[in-house]
Amino acid sequence: MNHRSAATAAVLSFLFPGLGHAYLGRRHAALVFALPAILVALAAGLDLLRGIDGIIAYVITPSGAMTVLVLVLLTGAWRLVSMIDAIAVARRVAGLRARATMVAGVLVAITLVTHGSAAYVAYTMYDASSRIFVAGGPDDGASAPPPDPGESGMPSPSELDDYQVAPEVTPPTVASRINILLTGIDSAETRTTALTDTIMVVSINPADKSVAMVSIPRDISNFRLYDGRTFKGKINSFMTWVRNHPSEFDEKPFPALMKEVGYLLGVPIHYFAAIDLQGFRRMIDEVGGVTVDNPRAINDPLYDWFDGSYGFYLDAGRVKLNGRNALAYARSRQGAGDSDFTRAARQQQLLVALRQKLTSASMITRLPDIIKVAGDTVRTNVPTDRLEELIKLAREIDGDLIERVVLGPPYAYHPPTSSTGGVYTLQLRMDKLAKLSRTLFGADSRYAGE
Repeated sequence: MNHRSAATAAVLSFLFPGLGHAYLGRRHAALVFALPAILVALAAGLDLLRGIDGIIAYVITPSGAMTVLVLVLLTGAWRLVSMIDAIAVARRVAGLRARATMVAGVLVAITLVTHGSAAYVAYTMYDASSRIFVAGGPDDGASAPPPDPGESGMPSPSELDDYQVAPEVTPPTVASRINILLTGIDSAETRTTALTDTIMVVSINPADKSVAMVSIPRDISNFRLYDGRTFKGKINSFMTWVRNHPSEFDEKPFPALMKEVGYLLGVPIHYFAAIDLQGFRRMIDEVGGVTVDNPRAINDPLYDWFDGSYGFYLDAGRVKLNGRNALAYARSRQGAGDSDFTRAARQQQLLVALRQKLTSASMITRLPDIIKVAGDTVRTNVPTDRLEELIKLAREIDGDLIERVVLGPPYAYHPPTSSTGGVYTLQLRMDKLAKLSRTLFGADSRYAGE
């Protein structure tokens, strides 16, 4: 065995634990070092059989990312031990030459760098996913401290502990309709609060892969509550009202909003996703921008960029938006012919366009960075065991067939300002909303029997 090279043994053990020992004729040691590596390789191979959707769903969950992190560290350590032991065996038999020492040093460095980098990525995924998937719902920011400069306005997981522990209702079967409340938290460095500026429901029917998006204008007021009372204020102030009158509600603010929105639309809200619009800008940039069809030119000289400049202008037609312009596209409502209704419709457009980019194969290599941004941007209580199913549905849904509705006219009307104390408000036409609910949700709607 004197002709066996320690450098070759090190290289072989670097390639796969145990190969160096087999090369040196140490079969028992080869089996000891190879068996754990073989088991890990088999487990990885079985995971690959789940397909790309299953793999993505696994690695973006806290438990999956942590498992990957532990395996990366353990396999790296095992490779190092295997190389060092193989070199030690060769040294006892034939001595250790300078060339073998140099090769071993290079291989150890490569192992430390590659596994260290992979561990960093895995930890980043774990850290972000731990913040994304929460049990409760976000505050509307009315009593929150101002966000630190450069940071997201999203509540941290610890700030969510006072909220709903689990969904009040869940889809009865995997084929049942899934209803998700999306809220857009509009924060900025110059503001002292994070405003719940967007209220939207995304309803997914797994049976026929249809999707309905319904935006609720923030000026909707004087609406019936799920407990039979009537709320006189605007819906964007409902959470604040619940917080300030805890004795009047069994639920905390965000669960109460979920319950009320479901009551009005006629379908239960199962889950929520809160999106920080400042982080949304970063997400758009991370995916390389999105393309939308702008129905008409935007001329909003009053748009505030929160950097001392004003004015947002965009041509009509098919346009590609970076994060900065996409955020303005979602926010602007002061241009000629624009309103909260047109802004809500544009927000729906952007979500559909972002879904298209996120589900493209080119995004796989950007996944760690996307999840990192999402950790600062998104909070949701969607169960992680449904992620694979939802990712697959997102890929299969035809974006052109998504039903998009904004509850402006004819589903709501503006009463005379003289009757509202000079405040601009909207009131729902419940008969038309009931008809819309039956059209969108069919037998799932509580209005179906009316």
